[in-house]
Amino acid sequence: MPEVAAGLTTTEAAFIENAQRDGRMYIHQPYELYSEENHESWRKLFSRMQAQWRQYANPHFLKGIDSLCFDASQVPRLEDVNRFLQPLTGFQAKAVSGYVPAFDFFDCLSRREFPTTITIRRSDRLDYLPEPDIFHDIAGHVPMHTDPKFADVLVRFGNCAHTAKRLVADIKDEKVRQQRLTSMIKALARFFWFTVEFGLMNTRDGVRAYGSGLLSSYGELAYALTEPRVQRYPIQMEWVVNQGFDYHHYQPLFFIVDSFEHLFQLVDELERWLASGKLENVAPGAPDINDADHNSFLRAETPAQA
Repeated sequence: MPEVAAGLTTTEAAFIENAQRDGRMYIHQPYELYSEENHESWRKLFSRMQAQWRQYANPHFLKGIDSLCFDASQVPRLEDVNRFLQPLTGFQAKAVSGYVPAFDFFDCLSRREFPTTITIRRSDRLDYLPEPDIFHDIAGHVPMHTDPKFADVLVRFGNCAHTAKRLVADIKDEKVRQQRLTSMIKALARFFWFTVEFGLMNTRDGVRAYGSGLLSSYGELAYALTEPRVQRYPIQMEWVVNQGFDYHHYQPLFFIVDSFEHLFQLVDELERWLASGKLENVAPGAPDINDADHNSFLRAETPAQA
């Protein structure tokens, strides 16, 4: 095994490159490889988000931040995060080497596991995030996983991937199967994007963010809730599953839910739409669905139904 250079900086980590080359998607967190610059990135990111969170985050997130007892001075150890998280909702952060194909990602959620990136962005590029990093995943997503109702939403959503898998399993025509699966994956990805990643929620103090893409972004969190040109609408399924998105810039459109109970009901509705065929021909556009996403559904073994 070649010696691995220190540093777990996003797009610059030899440890991650080796894992990807070896085909290892699920990995461990080699904590000893984090450099002082990596810890400095965490310190800066965590420090500057404090005021933003207090002003714009939903109360469930704020409670989750307190429950996880993060050390603001250094990148967290996943084993420490899980020690606080698992007793609350059964969820655990699971280290990955990079992109996780669609079915594998959703299946992890159904098993109360959250695929977690272990690299962190450079300390001089805090606002530029070419891909998810540990701050986005651990400080943005995981505090929400401490809430039992939200955790149940994620599990329920993950189960929808198994429904989609079953629906295409018996289609013999390859072209038809490819088209329908592409449409269903698009719909699932769009729903996840406009809720779990960029969702807004009504609270007693007004509209607040619960989407992790917002809660890990210093600039976009305030933008989403204060920019006059931004469109904010009560969520409607037909809009969400047919609405493309572009992750290269701030989002122009957000959807608002009333509660996590409301969100759970929406996931139930999403599965009903899957089963009825209403997601087999959603509007074209982003996100692009790649071969890895398709193959993750086609190769996956669907558990037998009780």
